[in-house]
Amino acid sequence: MMLDSKIPEGPLAEKWSKHKFNLKLVNPANKRKFTIIVVGTGLAGASAAASLAELGYNVKTFCYQDSPRRAHSIAAQGGINAAKNYQNDGDSVYRLFYDTIKGGDYRAREANVYRLAEVSVNIIDQCVAQGVPFAREYGGLLDNRSFGGAQVSRTFYARGQTGQQLLLGAYSALNRQINAGKVQSYTRHEMLDVIMIDGHAKGIVTRDLKTGKIESHEGHAVLLCTGGYGNVFFLSTNAMGCNVTAAWRAHKRGAFFANPCYTQIHPTCIPVTGDHQSKLTLMSESLRNDGRVWVPKTVELAEKLRKGQLKPSDIKEDDRDYFLERKYPSFGNLVPRDVASRNAKMMCDEGRGVGKTGLAVFLDFAEAIQRMGEDTVRAKYGNLFDMYYQITDENPYKQPMRIYPAVHYTMGGLWVDYNLMTSIPGLYALGECNFSDHGANRLGASALMQGLADGYFVIPYTVGDYLTSLGSFAPVDKNHPAFETTRKEVEEKVKKLLSLKGSKTVDDIHKKLGHIMWEYCGMARNEEGLKKAKVMIQELRKEFWSDVTVLGENEELNLSLEKAGRVADFLELGELMVDDALNRSESCGGHFREESATPEGEAKRDDDNFAYVAAWQYNGDNQPETLHKEALVFENVKLTQRSYK
Repeated sequence: MMLDSKIPEGPLAEKWSKHKFNLKLVNPANKRKFTIIVVGTGLAGASAAASLAELGYNVKTFCYQDSPRRAHSIAAQGGINAAKNYQNDGDSVYRLFYDTIKGGDYRAREANVYRLAEVSVNIIDQCVAQGVPFAREYGGLLDNRSFGGAQVSRTFYARGQTGQQLLLGAYSALNRQINAGKVQSYTRHEMLDVIMIDGHAKGIVTRDLKTGKIESHEGHAVLLCTGGYGNVFFLSTNAMGCNVTAAWRAHKRGAFFANPCYTQIHPTCIPVTGDHQSKLTLMSESLRNDGRVWVPKTVELAEKLRKGQLKPSDIKEDDRDYFLERKYPSFGNLVPRDVASRNAKMMCDEGRGVGKTGLAVFLDFAEAIQRMGEDTVRAKYGNLFDMYYQITDENPYKQPMRIYPAVHYTMGGLWVDYNLMTSIPGLYALGECNFSDHGANRLGASALMQGLADGYFVIPYTVGDYLTSLGSFAPVDKNHPAFETTRKEVEEKVKKLLSLKGSKTVDDIHKKLGHIMWEYCGMARNEEGLKKAKVMIQELRKEFWSDVTVLGENEELNLSLEKAGRVADFLELGELMVDDALNRSESCGGHFREESATPEGEAKRDDDNFAYVAAWQYNGDNQPETLHKEALVFENVKLTQRSYK
């Protein structure tokens, strides 16, 4: 199968405008005849569902949480990017486009990224109109702050609660449409398969997580807005329920999975404290605006800190290594996440890490508090400081925070064309669920931007073009054999999981998988380790199906069954991630192959051989997947070795 990205012809700045005009429209009377399924109700899903219902479509939304507003989008803290140039500091749509392409290490499509930058300016107006309480300056104008990978201030924020406030805006718009009867909301329902008719997506199979009822739902198009797959690592900043199941089941029905090895390690997380942990806590990247990252200059001083013989305040200024400021004078502490994470790991690998485990670096606000005053720092970051204090019992106003990188976001995802359609006609992927906008590394504050751009400003145009191509306004035939066949297949999978009565818990297997992925496919990868990981994952998958235990029955609230299905999918995804990382024997962004590094230890790309999107096609259980390559063509930016010095 050939990949057709459907990128419009013409100049970059005109592509989206011309494409919108050329897309076929559905007139208002006919919109009422179509039903669209939206799976996931985070920023991408809620904004898409609200927008499509507002247009007149009938919409069904599904989420596994007890309310759409519990989607993991609420956890985003620091802000949302937009090229408004309110600071008059040189920002523009083109600069946001360039920073995003460069930040992604030249592994994203130009056309998609430019569209993202272009519509970013509309997102802020939309959210302000919904009542999102963005921070404002003294005169009442919207405030901005800096984020990593940019030298301008373009990040709009609501203290450290930006994701929550944006989701409340989208949720309110969604609730309006639920009340109007245009949206049917199914909470505590998990999607377990895609229903295919004549090669097109025509519905989904779900399990009611309260009763266990497995049922089919029909729709003329299906939108997956189900987030990323970071929990394949077990420990991540994601909510514990975040999973890959919807995307993976779609992959097994024919949707290509693109760049699965592109995962983002966030540099600013509270360090691991022990085996008891089930997730990690993110400290917003916005803290790097005013916090300074450092470690002691010598291993001896670091050892004394780890043993409690010295306090951070005992380390003299001359004995501190502000390593990001030293190595990257232009960007300092605001280098992109992949660069900051690798450097923090490097310091700890040298033996200069702090904390009891030695796997942490300091994020110090003493200079900011002295410069601005504690009240000002509290106004900007107070809720984040409070959260840190509640978790660590350490006061960040009095001593530096301890941070260490952790799995946070996934740039890989389902392959989509310019219209956000996967390789299955009628099946779309929005937000973090797709691969399209961030290349090999996402810049901070761009996840919220992409989710809302896709939901509010892209899919309302592009889905209509597909619906007009169907040639009929008739409802989807719920009596088609595919509905019953797919539902029974899901029931059989559930029965198979419930039949497992071994000695290991699902969490036991998940933790082992997470350790393998972190150790061999985490911040640094090499051929030997990846080959070892592949064998280990295959053995672990055999152990899962032979020796795991799944408690309870289907006809009840059954967390053991839910976890088992998700971990079974993670085990298959993990092997594909390793295959993708093995295939890509270059370094780029968050994918760091130790064999491909500059003398300074930076990621070294191989544009001659790897300037492509790796899109993987499923070929059946335990069969190697087929790699399809979508060439990345750069006509508007020059391919250069990334430098933030």
